[in-house]
Amino acid sequence: MQQPVVRIGEWLVTPSVNQISRQGRQITLEPRLIDLLMYFAHHPDEVLSRDNIIDHVWMRTIVTNHVVTQSISELRKSLRDGGDSNAEYIVTVPKRGYKLTAPVIWCEENSDEIDNSSTSPPPPIAATNAEPTEGATAATPVPPASLQTPTKKAKKPRIAAFWTWVMFLLSLATLVVFIVMSVVDHNAAVTKTRLLLNPRDIDVRFEGGNSCNNWVSQESYAIGLGGLITDLLNTYSTFMVHDKTNYRVNEPSSSGKTLTIQFVNQRHYRAQQCFMSVVLIDNADGSTMLDKRYFVTNTNQLSIQDDLFNSLSFVLTQPWPNRMREQLALFRTPQNTALMRFYEARQLILSGDAQALSKASDILNGIIKETPDFNYAYEYKVLVDVLRQSQQPFDKEQVAALNEEFKKIDQIPGVEKTSVYYKIKTVDLLGKGDIDA
Repeated sequence: MQQPVVRIGEWLVTPSVNQISRQGRQITLEPRLIDLLMYFAHHPDEVLSRDNIIDHVWMRTIVTNHVVTQSISELRKSLRDGGDSNAEYIVTVPKRGYKLTAPVIWCEENSDEIDNSSTSPPPPIAATNAEPTEGATAATPVPPASLQTPTKKAKKPRIAAFWTWVMFLLSLATLVVFIVMSVVDHNAAVTKTRLLLNPRDIDVRFEGGNSCNNWVSQESYAIGLGGLITDLLNTYSTFMVHDKTNYRVNEPSSSGKTLTIQFVNQRHYRAQQCFMSVVLIDNADGSTMLDKRYFVTNTNQLSIQDDLFNSLSFVLTQPWPNRMREQLALFRTPQNTALMRFYEARQLILSGDAQALSKASDILNGIIKETPDFNYAYEYKVLVDVLRQSQQPFDKEQVAALNEEFKKIDQIPGVEKTSVYYKIKTVDLLGKGDIDA
C-alpha cells in the first residue's frame, strides 16, 4: 500500500523515508519533525495550540513548551533550506499557537514524477500553425474557409456524443440491475466481520454528561477511579487494562470486557436522585458481569472505592496481592472529601497548561493543610511544582521552597515504591538537562 505523500509549498514530503525534497535537493528529518509537519499538513490554515500539538504528535507524553518551540524552530529552518530565506511556512499566532500557511496538495508516492512531467515546457507548435514565408505565400495561396469541406470535422463530435450516450445508458442499466438484485436477494445471509477478542483485556470508559449537580467534581472522581483501576490492574494483575475515560473516539476494540462509568440522573415523583453507575460487560456474549450503583456523598467516597475494587476482584476471580492493597491504603484519609478534590487536582495535572497546574497546586495545598498525613497528595503537590518550574523558572524563594519539598518527600516511608516519586525525579532531571542519570 502506498504511503501518503504531500506537497507543502515547494517541498515534496515523503513520510515513509522521513524526507523532504525540492529541485533536486533532499533533506532527511527526524521522525518527530516529520510527524509534526504531517500534522500541520492535515490542518492547513488552522491555528494549532501547543497543547493540541502535544496531544497528537507526542501522544500525551510529558513534554515542556520549550520542546515544542524548539521542534517548530528546527522545522522552519529545514523548510527554508536552500530557498527564499524570507518565506515563512509556519507562522506564530500570538497567544494562540502556530499555523501552516503554505498550500497543501495530497498525492500518491509516485506523483512527483507526474508533477515534474506536468511542469515540463509545452511541445513546439506544429509547422502548420507557423507564420508562412513570402515565397510560400506566393506559391501556395490558402483557400478560403468557405471552400474547405467540414464533413470530417462534423463527424467527430457526432461520434463522441454517440459514445457518451452509450456509456450513460450502460451505467444506468448497471445501476438498475444492482437495485433489482438487492431487492430480490434481501433475505440472503449477511456475513459480519468479527474481531478476535482477548478475555484478559479490559476497556475502561466514561460516559459524559452534565445532568447532575457538582458535575466537575463528580466527573473528576469517576475519571480518577478509572485511572486508578487501570494503573493498579496493569501493575498487580494478569489483566491488561486500557484507560479510555478521556478517549472520545468510538471504534471497534479487541478487548474482551468493557467497564463503563457514568452518572445517571433519575427523576422520581418529588425527588431527584443522581447516582454513579458502574457496569462491566463481557463483550463475547454481551452479558453483564457487574452492575453497581453508588450514591456519591461527601462521606462515602473512600468506601465506594473499596467496594468497587472488592467487587471487581470477585467477578474477575482475581485476588488482589498485598502490594496492591498497600497502594489502595495510600488513599485512606481522615477527610473523605479530600479524595474527590484529589482526583480533581489529578485531572487538572493531565491538562498540563500553566493555569491548570496553578489551580491544581492550590487544591493540593488545601488538601495538605486539612489532612497533613495524606502523603500521596503531598507527592502530587511536589510533582505539580516541578512541572511548573520546568515551564517557567522559579525565583530564589520558590527554588528554596522546592528544595525543601524534595527533602521532605525523601523522608516519606515507602516513597520509593510509588510511581509518582520517579515521575518527580525524571521531570526534575530533564529540566536540568541531565539525561544520563
